[in-house]
Amino acid sequence: MNEEKEREKVSKRKLSHHHHMRVRWEEFFKSDDDTLARDATLVEKGSLVGRVGIMMLGCGTGAWRVRDSMDTIARTLGITCSADIGLVSIEYTCFDVDNQSYSQTLSLPATGVNMTKLNQMEKFVRQFRAGHGHWTLGQIKTRLNEINQYKSTYPTWILGLAAGLACGGFIFLLGGGLPEVICAFCGAGMGNYVRSEMGKRKITLVAKIAVGVAIACLFYWIAFSLLRLFFHINYDHAYGYIGSMLFVIPGFPFITSGLDMSKLDMRSGLERMTYAVLIILIATMAGWGMAMILQLKPGNMPDLNLSIPVLTGLRLIASMCGVFGFSIMFNSKSSMALTAAFIGAIANTTRLTLVDYAHFPAALAAFIGALIAGLLASIVRNKVGFPRIALTVPSIVIMVPGLYMYRGIFNFGITNINIGAFWLVEALMIAAALPLGLLGARILTDKKWRHVDL
Repeated sequence: MNEEKEREKVSKRKLSHHHHMRVRWEEFFKSDDDTLARDATLVEKGSLVGRVGIMMLGCGTGAWRVRDSMDTIARTLGITCSADIGLVSIEYTCFDVDNQSYSQTLSLPATGVNMTKLNQMEKFVRQFRAGHGHWTLGQIKTRLNEINQYKSTYPTWILGLAAGLACGGFIFLLGGGLPEVICAFCGAGMGNYVRSEMGKRKITLVAKIAVGVAIACLFYWIAFSLLRLFFHINYDHAYGYIGSMLFVIPGFPFITSGLDMSKLDMRSGLERMTYAVLIILIATMAGWGMAMILQLKPGNMPDLNLSIPVLTGLRLIASMCGVFGFSIMFNSKSSMALTAAFIGAIANTTRLTLVDYAHFPAALAAFIGALIAGLLASIVRNKVGFPRIALTVPSIVIMVPGLYMYRGIFNFGITNINIGAFWLVEALMIAAALPLGLLGARILTDKKWRHVDL
């Protein structure tokens, strides 16, 4: 009789119709909601560890932080966890004192970045540890369900404005003037708005990146044409169209790939690096195609001819705008974005000053800029508790050599192989220096990170 009721219950369940079938977490918990987590079964404890891990991974953070959070939950529950973590999947096993084990494989349909959600998850892990696991299963499920509701923090039009602000600041830092800033703001704003709308409709990565970049280039060209028509600006201002597509720079997977590989999380590091390279390749190829259609090409923008104090002040402002815009795109709350903006303004202006006036090689200056950002982020984190990665990645993403990468692909496209290789090597040197700078800061300020296993 009981077996018939169980079969009837199973037949009435509505299983997920998604390609990546959603996990019905409530079915893993057979104990009542008043049961303390420490008194739950191994399956329930292991499921809790896995759910925390996959939610952390979905926020965009690296394998080291995901594993650390899973270990903290497992340790608090009195079990041992061993996990293998990739870009969108986790395979893990939990062991208890009775030599029993429980394994799961979990995966995400896509990767993304949500710093507000990450901040809440880190708070949950800290609070759970401080409570020594004396939370009921009902309390835990309620809290995790609340955090899981943190999707995109901002509407798509805000994300469009944030991209415009970020790329407007970015193109100024690359040497653009007011016409380039205006055109990049328009292009990037429309491009990211369209990309975000496509993301809401679950459009695949390749399509939304390619279409977003194409729209950005098109609207840059439209804005430039209007400025040229009414204000008769020089055609050289058209070279700034590259700035309109820089909102697609994969800052989080790119930076976390280097950090993960430094901790020998090679699977996660290589998967994240491959993902970042894929985005860069799609974006640069789409930009190259639009350049051919609109008859645009990269070149030197007109000199600004500003004094050193004025240029430095404007660079501080532009860096703040750029970092703040990227932080909003990464779904950081405004206080977190402002904090990252101040850190990025100091670090990036220092980097540019070292290149222009101290004649440092670009890669060495990038390393120093990233090191400064990492050190400042560690100090701030100890004061206010924001996730370190939510401060470091936005503050150095404007140092990523997107201009060099695009110029390399553009020259390959028109068979200028030597010139293309030159720009890609320059980009590679700077790209390698950025995670190394953050790694150096992490080693200096984080005892747990500094050691092989602690």
